[in-house]
Amino acid sequence: MANRYLIEVDELYDKLNEDNLVIVDTREPEDYLIDHIPGAINIYDIFSYLATESNGGYEQMRNHFAGLFGLNGIDSSKEVVVYEDAMDNGYGRSCRGWFIFSHMGHKNTRILHGGYQAWLDKNMRVEKNTPHPELKKFEIVADNSIILNKRQMLKAIENPAITIIDCRDRTEWVGVSSSPYGPEFTPRKGRIPGSIWIEWYNSMEYKDYIPWFKSPEQLNEMFRRFGLSEDKELYLYCFKGARTSNLFVALKMAGFEKVFNYLASWNEWSRDFSLPIEHGYPKRKH
Repeated sequence: MANRYLIEVDELYDKLNEDNLVIVDTREPEDYLIDHIPGAINIYDIFSYLATESNGGYEQMRNHFAGLFGLNGIDSSKEVVVYEDAMDNGYGRSCRGWFIFSHMGHKNTRILHGGYQAWLDKNMRVEKNTPHPELKKFEIVADNSIILNKRQMLKAIENPAITIIDCRDRTEWVGVSSSPYGPEFTPRKGRIPGSIWIEWYNSMEYKDYIPWFKSPEQLNEMFRRFGLSEDKELYLYCFKGARTSNLFVALKMAGFEKVFNYLASWNEWSRDFSLPIEHGYPKRKH
């Protein structure tokens, strides 16, 4: 499956010695130190960083990552490949990496399809060495056309031309838990009013016990079964923009163009008590 979003294991292996390639490992640092893809650098903040207006919002997030990327030898000349352990157990963190790079103007970024488990499954070599890249300056060219803030999401609730999609796990969707970090991590549970639920796991299928994105044709058919239309704008949210990034990529692969990511998501929305929420199972429409 060759496309602008994904890179397959064999293709990445063939590129390992290219000077302009940077491989970004988004796993926990302790897992990275055990072993990793040769030459990979570890940027765990791609998964862990929480962007809210109260901590400087997206502008501060961009500045934070520009500094991190530069320290790790990334500038506009580099081809970037982002990976996680497996695509179903890291809450879409490699896709979040792809989205952050894209939002910051770095378009030459792809996701390792199947993640580290796919790499290991093909018996590709790994290493423990930690590289020390040359310092670079990462220039931000922000692409705000793909990212949403809470005011845009609030306006979308009453807009029939927009479909709001909740990508979270079922316990969060129905309001049993506030987050993947525990039921009480944020002060409120529930969902954004009017949203529909497409759990992010739906974008994947299992082959040889490894999760992969479904084909573009399978994804398109699935999203149509959920009632999505290319005519409407699709506003995605989860907890912090990782699972949304997974579904963002899946929707793009399926041919949907009007897709937007509320990266701050429920972590921000639930903390602002002026914003509306719904609880429990939605009422069945007749």
